[in-house]
Amino acid sequence: MSAPRAIAVIGGTGHLGQGLAGRWAAAGHTIFLGSRAAARAAAEARALAAKIGAAARISGAANRQAAEAAEIIVLAVPFAHHHAILSELREAAQGKIVIDATVPLVPPKLARVQLPPEGSAAKAAQAFLGTGVRVVSAFQNVAADRLGRDREPIDCDILVAGDDPAARATVIELARDIGLRAWHAGPIDNSVAAEALTSVLIFINRHYKIDGAGIRITGHPAG
Repeated sequence: MSAPRAIAVIGGTGHLGQGLAGRWAAAGHTIFLGSRAAARAAAEARALAAKIGAAARISGAANRQAAEAAEIIVLAVPFAHHHAILSELREAAQGKIVIDATVPLVPPKLARVQLPPEGSAAKAAQAFLGTGVRVVSAFQNVAADRLGRDREPIDCDILVAGDDPAARATVIELARDIGLRAWHAGPIDNSVAAEALTSVLIFINRHYKIDGAGIRITGHPAG
């Protein structure tokens, strides 16, 4: 396991945020659930702590307060709220790693790739937050429902893209802490691949009636 971290999960009341938060808390990290409503975040934090037995490591707060309290910020928010959340957290994010798990899904055609003008959500985040923030793209292709099944192994690899190799390495360690195999996937420009792949996986899930299709990187000599 990596060294304990203080992690703010913004969108921590959603399925993806809850899944990541619960697994990281169980692995020994301190978690701050963030929500637009502080009371809702606090209630969800209490419920999650009771579920996994990590009461001392999970608390809830409004988004900005959660981000200020943490050393690493995770965005697990709908694309429709992405820019507004970035605007709210811009100051609190300076000097920190921001893990952006946002996928540019545009209802109702979720199974169709619809990338933003910037190329990807993560690239837009890096441009908006500035060079004082190390944005790392990750966790777009893991099924949120599977993350929420705390004791169930997850058959999915994670692509980790960002311009700072050390920040990518930190995110890879955090992925391993929750039982996921993660890979350096290059600079933030390469986030487009993982973000676009989510719509492909949604289509595959529907077409083949799969419960949470994922990806695997093959050919590595270690397995």
